[in-house]
Amino acid sequence: MPPADDLAAPDLDLIAPTPQLHPPLVPSVASTNAATPHDEESRDLIRRDFTHFREDPFSFLKQISLHYSGTGWRAYDNPIGQPIYYKGFTENMKARVVGAQALRNKIEELAERRTRHESEALGLPQGAETEAKRLERKRELMRQLEEVADGIAENMICKFENKRFIRGAYFLCSQLLSRTYHQGIHVSSSEVAHLRQIATMAAAKKQSLIFLPSHRSHVDYVSLQVICYRLGMVLPFVVAGDNLNFPIVGTFLQNAGAFYIRRSFGGDELYTAAVQSYIDAILQGGFNFECFIEGGRSRTGKLLPPKFGILGFVLDALLSGRVEDAWIVPVSTQYDKVIETEAYVNELLGIPKQKENLWDFLSSSKYLSLKMGRVDIRFHDAWSLRSFITDFTSKQSAASIPTAPAMRLKLLRSLGYRVLNDINAVSVVMPTSLIGTVLLTLRGRGVSKPELVSRITWLAARIRAKGGRVADFGGLTTPEVVDRGLEVLGDLVGSVDGLAEETVYAVDRFQLSFYRNMVMHLFVGETIVAASMYTRIKAGGPADTQRVPYADLLAHVDFLSRLFRGEFVFDTRGLLPNLQRTLEGLGTDRVISVTRKSSGEVDYVELHPDERLAGRENFDFYCFLLWPFIESSWLAGVSIFLLTPPTSSNPSASASSPPISQKSFEATAQLAGKTLYHQGDLSYFEAVNKETLKNAFARFREEGILVVKDGTVQIAPEWMPEREPATGGIRREGRLWRFVEKISVSRREGKNRRDSSSVGPRVLGLMERLGAELWETQAAAAAAAAAGVKPGAKKRAGAKL
Repeated sequence: MPPADDLAAPDLDLIAPTPQLHPPLVPSVASTNAATPHDEESRDLIRRDFTHFREDPFSFLKQISLHYSGTGWRAYDNPIGQPIYYKGFTENMKARVVGAQALRNKIEELAERRTRHESEALGLPQGAETEAKRLERKRELMRQLEEVADGIAENMICKFENKRFIRGAYFLCSQLLSRTYHQGIHVSSSEVAHLRQIATMAAAKKQSLIFLPSHRSHVDYVSLQVICYRLGMVLPFVVAGDNLNFPIVGTFLQNAGAFYIRRSFGGDELYTAAVQSYIDAILQGGFNFECFIEGGRSRTGKLLPPKFGILGFVLDALLSGRVEDAWIVPVSTQYDKVIETEAYVNELLGIPKQKENLWDFLSSSKYLSLKMGRVDIRFHDAWSLRSFITDFTSKQSAASIPTAPAMRLKLLRSLGYRVLNDINAVSVVMPTSLIGTVLLTLRGRGVSKPELVSRITWLAARIRAKGGRVADFGGLTTPEVVDRGLEVLGDLVGSVDGLAEETVYAVDRFQLSFYRNMVMHLFVGETIVAASMYTRIKAGGPADTQRVPYADLLAHVDFLSRLFRGEFVFDTRGLLPNLQRTLEGLGTDRVISVTRKSSGEVDYVELHPDERLAGRENFDFYCFLLWPFIESSWLAGVSIFLLTPPTSSNPSASASSPPISQKSFEATAQLAGKTLYHQGDLSYFEAVNKETLKNAFARFREEGILVVKDGTVQIAPEWMPEREPATGGIRREGRLWRFVEKISVSRREGKNRRDSSSVGPRVLGLMERLGAELWETQAAAAAAAAAGVKPGAKKRAGAKL
């Protein structure tokens, strides 16, 4: 991350043939106010070159002419990096892949394994004649496998050959982006200047830049390519799913840098070796490379846990010594508004995903003239992957071998989470995220416009104080930035007319939660401490009765931190240092008071008197951020009771009952959540979010509560609830019930949760009814399968939302 002083650096002129530094085009906030360390200067890369044909046809045609002729920077002559735009480049890369020794070895291994299996299966006698036939059969199989490998390479590799095509693709994509994101694509001038320096150094050493961006939209594919072109850098080879490789568009993307891989390799050893050989060829040639650290697009707005598939291929290339070094460049891409959020909401609510492709996005007229704000892309300082591996191994025991499976996985995890932390470190918080966060952390239905501006000013100050960044809008005032953000959010936010003052409120809370979640990584520690203190504070009463002993606070913070280990990216320094730093920060902000013993150890914490006078406004803000996730974890915990086998007169019925399909279980859990929300037992509709529920179930599996095998799920025996002998109902006791109750104590107080004696029977009653139907359906499906009959799917109408 650039030093704080560099964040106020002048803009970089990317229009000139050779980038030059010059004063900012518009006054920055720092020029009119006292400079803050994290005011984000930025530069729009595309809007200055953009014109509408209808508004100015002559300028539009002039731009086409300049791009076609390659005038000035548009010529894209001598980009920084290894040469790729020449005829025959594709064939050279293909020859490297199919001729790679590792792939040749795998082909021979597979052929040898097959011929031996055939010989053993046929029971052929030993002898020279048999061996000769076996060798001939092996050579035949190797030729067949070579043809398959050749086809894999042909379909997979990207085809960088035509520079004129790249110029045209840049013009087309910049036009589409400019129409959709009318405020442009912004970068930090100091960051891109540093990136060019690193690219020049890496090119001289014939080493690759490995771009690892966050992934929230299909636009991510395009925006980084546009930036690299505009900066005069060789475009990266981009890992893309083969679902995008369809006629016309697939060829277009392949010529623009995409290389296609399957979503799942399915144990295909030849395909795996071909992918490894291609990645080796890219890195050995010093070509730039890009893949998404999260794997797929985030449907929730938060960073997803890292995926290690492609990252593993890259790491193996260095561990094996086939590649000397490469440079990791974490990239954050932030949007005022993400085009796909409406589709994401449908997916998260369990509505079947419609088949999508990039061509639908690019060709749909509804996306060509939207006003969706701007895109901000930030680059963390690049770092050497070889140095990272060396530092990691030096900290391990002398007996540790980096290539050993356990050590390799540990290295991969360390690499993945470092990249996520670096992405968070440079991420810029957009105005729409500020607005969405404020509107979703209100106690009431809405907020006056002046109060909204005031709360956003407070939130922006807290973000900067935490080391975060807020998008820079030049000399615009906060009210003007808020107005622009409200315009971009459109009908996600409403306004009430005819009141004493203008009042705005959240209309689509589910979609707004996507933008709120973009802020969550900055306040994870504060939210967990606040939710842990809430277990005592919600009881009310005098101030001294609301004090939380440090031991109790630590225990609950530890519990919630472990509960959300798969949901958030935590600071790597550990629980105790993070807790101490969080308490100090909240104390400095006068949200809490920390009382210490004479030994200096913390005795207890409580709300600060100033925070009480302010009506717990800031404390509640942190609680509101985490409560939807607590609700979702509670729902996941309660849903486990669905898996309790039904009562039966046959004592062995439970043991003989077929296990429940994991897919059916998750769908029923989501249905239960929707029901509980509309009945008032859930405060947040986003708690039924499919991805958050899946994360919770994954954690429960890691904790040994659930056992998942072959697409089925069941409760681990030691966590199995017991039933009342007389009634057959599930007892409100036991290990699982206590676990769910421990989650529940941090939930937001609601109308159906004040009388705890009524919650258990009602919620458990619903789970028992749905569970009985689930077990009945599963048993019917198992019986039909045993009889060789395909059962008709039993459908349940979803609640109308």
